[in-house]
Amino acid sequence: MKTSVLALFAFALLAPLSAAHWPSWRGPNGDGTAPSAKNLPATWSTSENVKWKIEMPAWSGSSPTIWGDKIFLNSPSKEDATTPAPEVAAPAPGKKKRPAPGGVRGPGGQDILLLCLDRATGKELWRRPYDRGNDIKMKHNMSSPSPVTDGKHVWVVSGNAIVACYDFAGNQKWTFDIQKAYGKMGIQFGYGSSPLLVDGKLVFQMLQGLYTDDPCYLFALDAATGKPLWRVERPTDAEHESPDAYSTPALLVQDGKKQFVVGGADYITGHDLATGKELWRGGGLNPDKSKNFRVIASPLVKDGMIFAPTRVKPFIAFKAGGSGDITTSHQAWKWTEKGSPDVPTPVSDGELLYMVDDQGAITCVKAKTGERVYGPENTGIGRISSSPILADGKVYFISETGETAVVQAGPAYKLLGKNALDGSYTLCTPAFADSEIFIRTGTHLYCVTKR
Repeated sequence: MKTSVLALFAFALLAPLSAAHWPSWRGPNGDGTAPSAKNLPATWSTSENVKWKIEMPAWSGSSPTIWGDKIFLNSPSKEDATTPAPEVAAPAPGKKKRPAPGGVRGPGGQDILLLCLDRATGKELWRRPYDRGNDIKMKHNMSSPSPVTDGKHVWVVSGNAIVACYDFAGNQKWTFDIQKAYGKMGIQFGYGSSPLLVDGKLVFQMLQGLYTDDPCYLFALDAATGKPLWRVERPTDAEHESPDAYSTPALLVQDGKKQFVVGGADYITGHDLATGKELWRGGGLNPDKSKNFRVIASPLVKDGMIFAPTRVKPFIAFKAGGSGDITTSHQAWKWTEKGSPDVPTPVSDGELLYMVDDQGAITCVKAKTGERVYGPENTGIGRISSSPILADGKVYFISETGETAVVQAGPAYKLLGKNALDGSYTLCTPAFADSEIFIRTGTHLYCVTKR
């Protein structure tokens, strides 16, 4: 095991995870890979290779979280058909109201729920409303963050910045109101980051600026009690909308010490897990100092590399191991051509890095050097907001209409299958456990497996 850098999710640091667990949005390693998933299908339809499907109360950007025989999801309640459709984000003065995205009528109901389903059948075991208040902000509603679990408890956060903890029986253990504790958030489109769970701590970011003069900040809660552990400011010279970020922190282990990585507000930074103190900072993410350079895709940490997505270009890769200002000293490569992502977070096996742009075109580069291997290759599945997953020698990409492109992993582009489901508005990244894929569309959750 190399001592320089290991990018592992918290659970992998404590004990090997069963293939039956997908404890967070980016899986057991926190990097979008499913190393234990085997015998996965490359083709399916509504009548082929679907073990079960169950109707969801409403659409959401929240991805499934799995532990053993249970699935957890963040979701609005069912929308009342008699309620007039609300406005989709307040329009700027002199501009027209935006239409609802993806053909949806409204944001769903006003209750924000944590759902627990039986993995074998999809049957709902329990639901718990933990927040109230829902609307559409650009492309998503107030349920976008994905839950995280340690096998005994599950934690979830809403787009209104309410955090809640439940045990597996559905008993609420605590709640925490981020805005009540730290002030009104100033993110344009609501809170969209998922929490990072490591060593009994829940780590959160609040990168904000458009609707507030308050600083960006990071904080941690005790996972067992919900008590604040630390809060630190995260300085930035980004202006207007550029401080806003909807990304999720990533875990980095360097020389045996745990850090977390935050991307957005024109910088990528590494922080001490125990205190939140900034250890290093990389710039150049917004070279023209644009005022509308919000960041959605999350940082990726893999095999000694830290990949920093921006608002499409540039896409910058840094070598881990630095301190202080690493903008020049640790920059490994920079991508300024077509193919880099805006919304989807890329995935890598350590040798190859797979990026997908918002229009569904795939680009593969060498992870250490940025040398193009192939692409952009158009999959033909259309616009993508979910993030790709690398599993069983295949890379899975899901479009906003719920169509999946399955591409063979490796240096040659080969499309193995294109698979449609119900065509509804789909933002979620799929979850993988054993030989099963869990795909959440705008209307249903599907369990896909070879049958």
